[in-house]
Amino acid sequence: MTELERCCLEYLGHLSVERNLSPNTVAAYRRDLEAYRAFLAERGVTGPDSVTRRDVEDFVAHRREAGAADASVNRALSAVKGLHRFLVREGISATYPTSAIRTPKAAKRLPDVISIDQACALLDQPFPATAAGARDHAVLEVLYGCGLRVSELTGLDVRDLHLEEEFLLVMGKGSKERLAPITGSALRALDAYLALGARDELMGHARAAGVSPAVFLNARGTRLSRQSVHAICERYGRTVGIEGLHPHTLRHSFATHMLAGGADLRVLQEILGHADIATTQIYTHVDQTQLREVYLAAHPRA
Repeated sequence: MTELERCCLEYLGHLSVERNLSPNTVAAYRRDLEAYRAFLAERGVTGPDSVTRRDVEDFVAHRREAGAADASVNRALSAVKGLHRFLVREGISATYPTSAIRTPKAAKRLPDVISIDQACALLDQPFPATAAGARDHAVLEVLYGCGLRVSELTGLDVRDLHLEEEFLLVMGKGSKERLAPITGSALRALDAYLALGARDELMGHARAAGVSPAVFLNARGTRLSRQSVHAICERYGRTVGIEGLHPHTLRHSFATHMLAGGADLRVLQEILGHADIATTQIYTHVDQTQLREVYLAAHPRA
């Protein structure tokens, strides 16, 4: 193991344990740093004190030339900057090659959303009269009805459900808990999945010693994965003409439709679990865009 490899492992441990970043974020940083180390290794650079500003800038240019999206390039640069800042702060390295490198501001991209009519078509379609069908219906209803991230949905345990009080206890980013309201069709679909035996049927496929506390189970009786939720969204979206439906699109649509219906921005921030209201404000831009489109289509002098 090279000195730079050891430094990367120490930094990733810091992110996971001391910064308490989510496993998905740490995994993304690990991939970025592995690419960085491989790039430097080709140049014969194996220690942090040998890295120059030119090396970092060339790595960024290499990522762009490889076709990486701006957001991916910026994340990789943030990982590299964070690594060298950590090494200097901890006294592991004496050089700071990224001190004068600025991360460019990424262009704000409006989130993908579906219309209210599309959401209704998605959720009102006939679902298979099977345990998996009941689960899939509940998955889609909860994603759209509660605005959960996919990792929050798959992380739900039975003890987190407080259906009589109409809320879920959700573990969000940074292991921060919050209460998410659940009512209406989302509550009915989740209650049907639980009360009518669909979850019990799926749990019956688990090994005796491995009963899962998860709300949403797969065909083996274990916790449903993020990849499986992606597949569920794509499959049922395709049946109603929505190609490439992503779980996060349902979260974005939840927020956009809530604002359009008059929800308070601060309340929506709490429901979504955003640390900064500026993150929530992106949905006001979506709504303004839709207002402009309506205006252009309707006004005789537009």
